Amino acid sequence: MRDAVLGRIIRFVAARATNTFGRAAINATVLWELYERTHDTLVLAAVGLVQVIPVIALFLPSGVIADRVDRRVLATLAALGTGGVGIGLAVVSALDAPIAWYFVLLLFQGCVVSLHAPAAAALLANIGPREELPRANRILSSASELAQITAPALAGLALVVVVPSGIYAFVGVTATASALLYRTLPAIPIPRTHQKLDWKTGLRFIFRSPRLLPALTLDMFAVLFAGVTAVLPAIATDILHVGPFGYGLLRAAQSAGAVTMAIVGGRIAPWKRPGRVLLIVVALFGAATIGVGLSPYTPLTVVLLYACGALDNISVVIRLTLEQLAVPDAIRGRVGAVHNVFIGMSNELGAAESGLAADVLGLVPAIVAGGALSIAVVALVATRWPALAAMPPLSDIEPEPFE
Repeated sequence: MRDAVLGRIIRFVAARATNTFGRAAINATVLWELYERTHDTLVLAAVGLVQVIPVIALFLPSGVIADRVDRRVLATLAALGTGGVGIGLAVVSALDAPIAWYFVLLLFQGCVVSLHAPAAAALLANIGPREELPRANRILSSASELAQITAPALAGLALVVVVPSGIYAFVGVTATASALLYRTLPAIPIPRTHQKLDWKTGLRFIFRSPRLLPALTLDMFAVLFAGVTAVLPAIATDILHVGPFGYGLLRAAQSAGAVTMAIVGGRIAPWKRPGRVLLIVVALFGAATIGVGLSPYTPLTVVLLYACGALDNISVVIRLTLEQLAVPDAIRGRVGAVHNVFIGMSNELGAAESGLAADVLGLVPAIVAGGALSIAVVALVATRWPALAAMPPLSDIEPEPFE
């Protein structure tokens, strides 16, 4: 029985990591290609913005769908949608089409993510027992970060010898593999409850949770203000003066740190005060981001990005496990959809913010200011929600009531 559960978890992790690989390859390649064509940081902002718009617009119906339809089927269809985006971008790039076509396809990718994120997030809690969730999240985090390492690194290497359209086309292959892996999972029964549910149930649950709301707020604003992924092409080109291979190293550094911490995290005792740990690592993440903005040396920037990844991994495992343990199954899709707006799309929204801030303030001041704002958010959250710092070990967390 235990081997069967582990097998399901591994197949799920492989499916989601493969999907992450495809999305990361698309984003890394689009950012590089469009910056090469325009040398305009506002274009980098637009890449993130067009992907976040549909997620914000559709998160309420997406959550309801994820609670009323087999989550495995939704994840499978969404994986195929990412493959369709890859093929579309390959055609657009090969034809040297107007940049507007890139944004149309990225807008559709945002719609795909709005369905995939809540379905996949709820799916893990359905296929693994409660006691296996912390380990499953470490495996998931490690595999996802490994995908985040290999996708931009391989994209950077490939851009030396292959045109961008070849990379986009390859995403069609990875998306098909992800869909097939999702289909190997057992059908998931639709959760039942006697309580009345509506479109806003997940939103109300989060905003009434004394632990989940501050945890999501902390992570959201840390990524929003202190994330530098979107401006790495500008850092590589204008500050460090390295080519596509150096860009690939910068993109891989943060994920390499996350994978290292995922491995180390499996060998240390569970945190006794995970909420306090969350506050500390987010503050350190902001400090490391300030260092990235001030660093004129590629090796130092790589080390700082590596530290950012290690710190972010701790935050991710705590937050995901907290959500899976504190949220009742009947509303996991709804909560997962809201979570995706808070966290999943904060990467894309952060990309828009980073590009806009770099255009208005300048690249270095924008990065430094973002790190400082992240530290300020930590102080605000610690003061506003003292229950987060006092949170007990994750193993003691029980599902919270909802209305």
